[in-house]
Amino acid sequence: MNGSIISWLLLEIFTISIFSDAATASTSAQCPCVDQRSLLLELKNSLIFDTFKSSKLVLWDRSTDSWSGVTCEDGLVVGLDLSKESISGGIEDSSSLFRPEFLQSLNLAFNDFNYTAIPSGLANLSRLAHLNLSNAGFFTHIPAELSRLTKLCTLDLSRVYYDDEPVLNLEKRNLSSLIGDMRELRELYLDGVIVFTKGSEWCDALSSSVPKLEVLSMSFCSLSGPINPSLMSLANLSVIQLSGNNLSSTVPRFFANFSSLKTLSLVDCGLQGEFPHEIFQVQTLQIVELSFNELLQGFLPEFPENGSLKTLVLSHTSHSVENRTSELQLSWKYPKLFH
Repeated sequence: MNGSIISWLLLEIFTISIFSDAATASTSAQCPCVDQRSLLLELKNSLIFDTFKSSKLVLWDRSTDSWSGVTCEDGLVVGLDLSKESISGGIEDSSSLFRPEFLQSLNLAFNDFNYTAIPSGLANLSRLAHLNLSNAGFFTHIPAELSRLTKLCTLDLSRVYYDDEPVLNLEKRNLSSLIGDMRELRELYLDGVIVFTKGSEWCDALSSSVPKLEVLSMSFCSLSGPINPSLMSLANLSVIQLSGNNLSSTVPRFFANFSSLKTLSLVDCGLQGEFPHEIFQVQTLQIVELSFNELLQGFLPEFPENGSLKTLVLSHTSHSVENRTSELQLSWKYPKLFH
C-alpha cells in the first residue's frame, strides 16, 4: 500500500480519538491543596520537557493560583492532562506521578518519550478511569501490570506506526491478559499496537472481558480473521475500526444487530463476498469505510428515509448501485461517496 493511502487511513483512525480528547479537554485547576501542589512541582522537576514548547508545565509554580492541565475536586488532583507538552524523559523515575491516590484521568498523549517502556508504576493509580498514552513515543511490551487498572472506562494506547520505528506490542501477545479484568471499559484504542491473534481469540477476549464496550478501535494490529460470532455479545458497540488487519473473511451479518452503530471502518482488510445490505439499514450509522477490499462486492440498496449516513467510502471494491433511484439518492444525499 502506498504512503498516501496509509496517511489517509491513519487520519481516519485517529479522528475519533482526537474528538474524545476534545470532549475531555483539560481545565485549569484553581486550588490544589498544599501537599498536592508540592507533588505537582515534584512531578514537574522530575520530567524532561522543552520549556519553549510547553504550555502547561512551564506555568506551574508554587505561587500560582492557576494550574494548567490539572483538574481538582475539593483540593485533590483528580485529572492530569500533560498531552503535547514535549516531554521526552524522566517519567520512569518520577515516583510523584504514581502517588496521587485520587487521580482518575491521565493524558500523556503526543509527547516523545524516546521509545522508552510504558512505566509499570502506572498500575498504582488504582482509581484511574481514563488513561491516554497515544502517540507518546512508548515501545516494547505493554506491561502486564496495566491489567490491574480495573476501573478504566477509556484506554488509549494507539500510535502511528512507521516501518523503521520500534513496535509496541502486547506482553505474551495475549489480549485477555491486558483487558481480562477491565469490566468497566467502554472505549478501547489499540491502533498500531501489534497483537498477532486470530479471530476466535481476540473476539472471545473482547466479548468475555469488556461487556460494556462502545468503541473498538484496533486498526493495524496484525489481527487475523475471521470475525467470530462471539463479538455479537458486545451489544453497545457504536464504533468498529479494524482497518489494515488481514481479516480475509466475509463481513458478519450480525453487525446489523448493533443498533447504536455509528462508524464501521474496515479499510484494506482482505474482505470478500457480499457486504450484508442489512447493515446499511442501521438508523444510527454515519460512516462506512470499506475501500481497498477488491473482492468485496454487493449492491447498494435503498437507504433508510431518516437514516444518519454521511460518509460512504467504497473505492477499490466491487459494489454496484441497485437501481436508478438509489443512484440518484447517493449522488444528492451522500456527496462524500467515493465509488
